[in-house]
Amino acid sequence: MLILIAGLILFLAPHSVSIVNEPWRNRMVDRLGEMPWQGIYSVVALAGFILIVWGYGLARHNPAVIYTPPGAMRHIAWLLMLPVFPLLIAAYVPGRIRNATKHPMLLATILWAAAHLLANGTLPDLLLFGSFLIWAIADRLSMTHRIQRPVPGFPLTRFNDIIAIVIGLGFYFAFLFGLHEWLFGAALAR
Repeated sequence: MLILIAGLILFLAPHSVSIVNEPWRNRMVDRLGEMPWQGIYSVVALAGFILIVWGYGLARHNPAVIYTPPGAMRHIAWLLMLPVFPLLIAAYVPGRIRNATKHPMLLATILWAAAHLLANGTLPDLLLFGSFLIWAIADRLSMTHRIQRPVPGFPLTRFNDIIAIVIGLGFYFAFLFGLHEWLFGAALAR
């Protein structure tokens, strides 16, 4: 469990710098330069991600069950997951979806975490998905008080929303019909 917690700290800490102290982040970028800052940020976040995957895998072998969700919650989770992949794609494909949601990746993270908390009730699940849910909500709320940096992405075309939806739904159905089990070892009960 400590590996999972260390991974969450390493991954979420750099992602939280702008939430808790954006002036410090900006001073560091001025001192180091944007690319070196992004490099350090990426290395720390990648190390955290690796520890999250490893730690979550280890913690799932003998998890403490905190609650047992009713079977119907899995179907609600599937419904909540439906817009997640289109929103993730829309974060990098400018269009009406990105404009309407303002921060589609954060909304996708909130829906992803909430869906998994509805369907899973072990301690590792609460730590992983609960941490991401709290972080995404905090980040989304902080966005209203800070200047937004541009997100790199594809050029604007009139087909971008269709592209985000089609590719996103393709990922959704791939996960629903086997990719989730292949990647994470957890079959989606139907």
